[in-house]
Amino acid sequence: MMDSGIRKRVPRNIMNPVRGKEAAIIMFRIVENPEKMKTEDNPRLLKVIIINGPMGVGKTTAGKCIADRFPGTALIDGDWCMDIHPFVGSQETRAMAVDNILHMIGNYQKCSVCRMVVLVWLMDDPWVIRKITEGISASGAEARIATLVCSRENLTARWKNDRSCEWRTDEWLNVSIRSLPFFASMDHAINTDSLSAEQVADLILQQCAQT
Repeated sequence: MMDSGIRKRVPRNIMNPVRGKEAAIIMFRIVENPEKMKTEDNPRLLKVIIINGPMGVGKTTAGKCIADRFPGTALIDGDWCMDIHPFVGSQETRAMAVDNILHMIGNYQKCSVCRMVVLVWLMDDPWVIRKITEGISASGAEARIATLVCSRENLTARWKNDRSCEWRTDEWLNVSIRSLPFFASMDHAINTDSLSAEQVADLILQQCAQT
């Protein structure tokens, strides 16, 4: 969950959060009139919001907030697409996960009740990001990406408060902390320090409407 009480440092390329009705208006503009985009080769233009970031930063929580706001939104957690026991993070399994994700998005694109997809996944490999965005574009859908980051202190606090995830071990926390500088260096990173999940969702929607 997102934390409060710590002063946030918002990157220069991030504007103030939009809330309530304003956020709904922005999101309506993103998903409005998909029927007008239908062709034989592209039955429906689907909007895909990709939420990236380190483990434990709050990607899934923010993604669920967005999905809950807008009927017809499908939520995909990339971890579902490579849920091998024990976990194997290799080039082969990442390629398999990318293929699984793109197949799921393609099936949602064919579904008449699905208007948007929110994909949440840790993507620290440029190849993975490129393959997913290129695959979405090739399918005729439209992708927008946001990367969530936070301070080491906030990440640790969120990690300790999340007791439902089997990955929340001290070993993986150290891995996630070491990844923070990488994600913070990505374009359009959103600093989530002191923001609630709803506020983070607002910023994601605002950024997606601008890019």
